[in-house]
Amino acid sequence: MESVYVCHRIDCVPRRWSDAAASMATDGAKRIGDSGGALFGIWRSQIGLPRDTVIAITVWPDDKTATEKAPLLEKGFSTIRASAFELLRPTTRPKSDEPPTRQGNYAFRWFETPTEHFDEFLELCVAAWPDFESSYDSQIIGLWRIAGEGPMVRTLLLTRRPDLAMWERSKIPANEIEAEMREKLNRRYDLCEWTAVNTMTLITAKDQKDEARWA
Repeated sequence: MESVYVCHRIDCVPRRWSDAAASMATDGAKRIGDSGGALFGIWRSQIGLPRDTVIAITVWPDDKTATEKAPLLEKGFSTIRASAFELLRPTTRPKSDEPPTRQGNYAFRWFETPTEHFDEFLELCVAAWPDFESSYDSQIIGLWRIAGEGPMVRTLLLTRRPDLAMWERSKIPANEIEAEMREKLNRRYDLCEWTAVNTMTLITAKDQKDEARWA
């Protein structure tokens, strides 16, 4: 059975985001692990979200367990003021539940695409990704559909780049391969009705801790 992912948005007490993240990465992760879930990652704000907002993703075996147990990640911590979550269904990625471990610039890009255009939207993503990853030392972590019905398909695309400099570099084609890849991505943007992005760094990274003061 395909895993269900949950995206948590956690609003922390001012200047306590690091303490909140530490509690979730230890006690919160244990609670969800004991309930059948797993922690996929925790990220801190870099650009586009308030300083004290943290995003986490968890993985669950089914909708019912996810809906009932996901709040255990952040429940009861005095460093957290409010939280909300949405259920996510993987499309072509991620291919496994293995969590990301490398530090970097993580872009959380949200899309709303008319249902009749979504198949083409997905095809363009899949066609562009191999050249994108090889050109920019980057990884597509996942593209998830947000659970729900309606005339729009809501999706979350999570991309890792090595750093902010590569974020800028990836927007400006330097050769024919990159230009063709950028044409696919531009067409994808034209198909959606709304899109927004924020960037974050990975608190649960194994290789490097981000100690920059971004906001």
